[in-house]
Amino acid sequence: MGLGLETILIFVIFALLYVGLVRGQARQWMLLGASVMAVFWLQPWLPLRYADFVLPSLTLALTVVGWWATRRQGAEGIQPVQRNDWVALGVVLGLALLMGMNRYLAAELRLTPSRPPGPTIWLTIIAGTAMVLAATSWLLRQGKQKTVLLSGITLLLTLFVILKTPALAQALARWWRGLVGQDTSLASPLDLRWLGFSYVSFRLIHTLRDRQTGLLPELGLAEYVTYVIFFPAFIAGPIDRAERFQRDWLALPGIRGWDASRLGEGGMRILVGMFKKFVIADTLAMGMALTPELARASHSMPALWGLLYGYAFRLYFDFAGYTDIAIGVGIILGIRLPENFKRPYLSTDITSFWQRWHITLSNWVRFYLFSPLTRSLLRRKPRPSSTLIVFIGLMATMIAIGLWHGIAWTFFVWGVWHGLGLFIHKQWSDRTRKWYRQLGAHPWRKRAWTAFAWVITFHFVVLGWVWFLIPDINLAARTFLRLLGLD
Repeated sequence: MGLGLETILIFVIFALLYVGLVRGQARQWMLLGASVMAVFWLQPWLPLRYADFVLPSLTLALTVVGWWATRRQGAEGIQPVQRNDWVALGVVLGLALLMGMNRYLAAELRLTPSRPPGPTIWLTIIAGTAMVLAATSWLLRQGKQKTVLLSGITLLLTLFVILKTPALAQALARWWRGLVGQDTSLASPLDLRWLGFSYVSFRLIHTLRDRQTGLLPELGLAEYVTYVIFFPAFIAGPIDRAERFQRDWLALPGIRGWDASRLGEGGMRILVGMFKKFVIADTLAMGMALTPELARASHSMPALWGLLYGYAFRLYFDFAGYTDIAIGVGIILGIRLPENFKRPYLSTDITSFWQRWHITLSNWVRFYLFSPLTRSLLRRKPRPSSTLIVFIGLMATMIAIGLWHGIAWTFFVWGVWHGLGLFIHKQWSDRTRKWYRQLGAHPWRKRAWTAFAWVITFHFVVLGWVWFLIPDINLAARTFLRLLGLD
């Protein structure tokens, strides 16, 4: 269904009824149940038969297996499955089966995008998940939790690569179509739009990796599943951390239901987000923002720049609007999601931009890629130069962020563009600290430099959006050169 006006209205009504009518620990169970059902309900229709039911089911299966694999290991062995965990497993399984029962309802009454498959496929998914859980339990009893965790991370990354690589996604769609008797010649990468998988995979990898390093707190199945698929943040983030989410989860039974300040804050955040998304971003999308088609048709440099500015602001207000809505709904529910944007286009250097744009993604990649990679390089013998270590770390980080959006040459170039920008800024700032401090004694010079730095940073980011927007590498290159007056 996606996050349209109708969905937002339903979220808000549910949140208000939830805080007004539900009390104590029932809030936690209600939030778990709503999140499980939302995984199926939010998934858009897919042309692959049964895919819009099977993929959400696999999201739940991966999440349950993720919890099973990340249970704390102490002197007495793996953390046992508690009674509440079995109850939570029953809730997840029962609600998934209930959504499958939509098969027997009239089309206008279904909560799923299309008719779910018959019981054979349900039972296959359940049996497959049970077998994985049994195999995981056996490996954990053998003291091989690190092997299990590494295998889980590898599986998630493999799925990610398949889904984000058009050729591989199309091959998988062709295989699926052949399996269910559909026309294989119609296979497309868009057949596998697995809603929420990118954000779910980030949260799962976070818990798997933090269990490896001993940083993950002990989580019950109910809070783990709700953390991974928390419905306001399921579609577009932000990427929360488990330990931060746990604090709010444990406090849910004690929060005031109709708390005016919390409801007012959450409601205002939702209204701001809706204004950003549905007024500003959607207005810009009506011919005032660059698209691949407009890039192909336009040969005027000023017109291209105007359209590119429009796209830059459309992208920001669209994404930031969704984030504000998610944060606002979370505030009403009692879960305060992390901030994701802090006026990034006002940044006066590219490092500051990445500290203010998609903050949770930047922090995630820095924590799980940049820091481990640079530490590894520092331990090498002979150790590379500090400059080379920084260069490799920044390039790897930004290329990874680029390829996260899609494994294509244009996203690779976009990652390289920002990696080089961050590296050049790092070298510049290291060499000009003394000069910059001296600017404090000359206010007008400092203001002039700040204005100049903002112009350079803003246009560096805006030019980078060309590679992000246009999937055809040749068209992107021609558009980039035309913007610079070189074509």
